[in-house]
Parts: sequence; C-alpha cells; structure tokens
Amino acid sequence: MAADLEEKTDRYERLLAEALDAAEIAPQEGTPLYEAALEYEEMAESYLEDGRHFRDEDDLVNALASFSYGHGWMDAGARMGIFEVPTEGHLFTV
Repeated sequence: MAADLEEKTDRYERLLAEALDAAEIAPQEGTPLYEAALEYEEMAESYLEDGRHFRDEDDLVNALASFSYGHGWMDAGARMGIFEVPTEGHLFTV
C-alpha cells in the first residue's frame, strides 16, 4: 500500500507541475478575471510547494492532498476560462 501511495503522490505532483507549466492566463491584464487567474495560479503554486514540503517530511498523505487540491484550482480555472490550456491529453478535464 505504501508503494501505491508513493506512486500516486509522484504522479499528482507531476500532474500539478505540468498543469502550471501548460496553463496561460486568458483574460486581459488589469481586469478582475485576470486578477482571479493570478490568485488561482498562486494557490496552485502554494499547494505544489506545500506538497513538496510534506513529501520531504515523509508525510505522503498530506503531500498527495496538497497536490490534488492544487490541481483542482488549476482545473477549475481552466473550466471557468481564466486559463488557456491544452484540450487534448491528461492535464485538464475541459
């Protein structure tokens, strides 16, 4: 079971990191939606950092939760249209 948790944690960390790299802010700078996109991106980046901290502490449960929450922020932003994202592949559910 520990190996499954470790593999899933690694997979979700990669997923979040790739999603952050692939997404681009869609709204025009200076608009409220642009500001929202910045906040969503910041939340996802914070969860990525938190997850890496938890992994360094051998707390895989909280690391996986952090990576999952971070990806949720990115995926929600993609669904709302505040991020331009690839529509093919495994990164987003749009």
